[in-house]
Amino acid sequence: MKQMIVHCTQHVTRMALLENGRLVEYAAERDQQQGLVGSYYKGRVMNVLPGMQAAFVDIGQKKNAFLYVDDVLHPHLEKQPAVKPSIETLLQPGQEIIVQVRKEPRGGKGARVTTHYTLPGRWMVYMPFAEYVGVSKKISRESERSRLKGIGERLRRSEEGLIMRTVSEDERVDAVEGDLAFLRAQWEMITRRAQEVEAPSLLHSDLSIVQRFIRDTFNPLRDELTIDSAQAVKEAEAFLDDMAPGGYKPVRLYQGQGSIFGAYGVQEQLHKGFSRKITLEGGATLIWDETEALTVIDVNTAQYTGSTTLEETVTRTNLLAAEEIGRLIRLRDTGGIIIIDFIDMEREEHRRQVMERLESVISRDRTQTHILGWTQLGLLEMTRKKARHDSASFAPVICQCCGGTGKVGAWLE
Repeated sequence: MKQMIVHCTQHVTRMALLENGRLVEYAAERDQQQGLVGSYYKGRVMNVLPGMQAAFVDIGQKKNAFLYVDDVLHPHLEKQPAVKPSIETLLQPGQEIIVQVRKEPRGGKGARVTTHYTLPGRWMVYMPFAEYVGVSKKISRESERSRLKGIGERLRRSEEGLIMRTVSEDERVDAVEGDLAFLRAQWEMITRRAQEVEAPSLLHSDLSIVQRFIRDTFNPLRDELTIDSAQAVKEAEAFLDDMAPGGYKPVRLYQGQGSIFGAYGVQEQLHKGFSRKITLEGGATLIWDETEALTVIDVNTAQYTGSTTLEETVTRTNLLAAEEIGRLIRLRDTGGIIIIDFIDMEREEHRRQVMERLESVISRDRTQTHILGWTQLGLLEMTRKKARHDSASFAPVICQCCGGTGKVGAWLE
């Protein structure tokens, strides 16, 4: 069973997702951040850079957005030319264009935008111009994959593309059809508004943090949602009425004396999960270091001594670490290149077991993740996509003196 715990303050909403009491996802959103990724803008092309095959687009944010040539070409790979044309033949300065935010601004970089438009619904992802039907890879039954693909092909119009989401498995045709009708109406509203406003202008905001998690991970009939704000409870119930008109478990209003995160054990799990040093069951530890280029996770036996041979002790430690690393990557929303330094194992079978354990945990992560395998040095390589950057997150603030290293330089006299 899943539990969504939502803590609301005047300017920040914090959401924790628990599976069987264990914290697996956490996100926070300030009012002014709401719905940036996934939002649509009518923008104006400011600069076109042939050397980078990219353009900068003014969407009304502090920094101009970055639009790469691949995000301008047709979204269906088979429709793209064999040789990419120059960005100059596709876009010109001053041109007005509808773009969708793919990645939030970070550091000195502006948002990453695309013209490969997507509108996620409850059962599907709607793509106005993709011209194909896909089915989530997490649906394994071939008969169900064929059924959903057939439904999508019957429902879509000539240019439209659909991706049937994992939650659409065994869903009724009328429910899928209703979802598509709603998404089509959203797209028509976006294009109609684009004709009425001047660039740069916001055309459509993505859902709030609570609504996104309800849409993407919540089972209205089985999972629990608890919120400590009466107004947020009303908004969540209104959203559930639209999403699940057939009924849902009531949204609970938390009225306890202490913090809702404290009552459900979220705060304690956050402190442990976001530490640099994480102690595992039995005494083994993980050391978690994030740099600009990649994240490095080091596994140590520490106080874990095992009971039999060294190889067995090492393998058990690595299996335990793989399970916890998979959970923490999802919890911390770690993105980019990830290198895991497991304790050296002699047998190939044990390395395979460790990788399979990590893959099993990662399979429950909604974010696109690829485990690439072992390097010659015995390190495990993986990558994970990250679109959102929550400035209201729980991650600790880097010390201005030591830069997070724990060391302060001194001149030798």
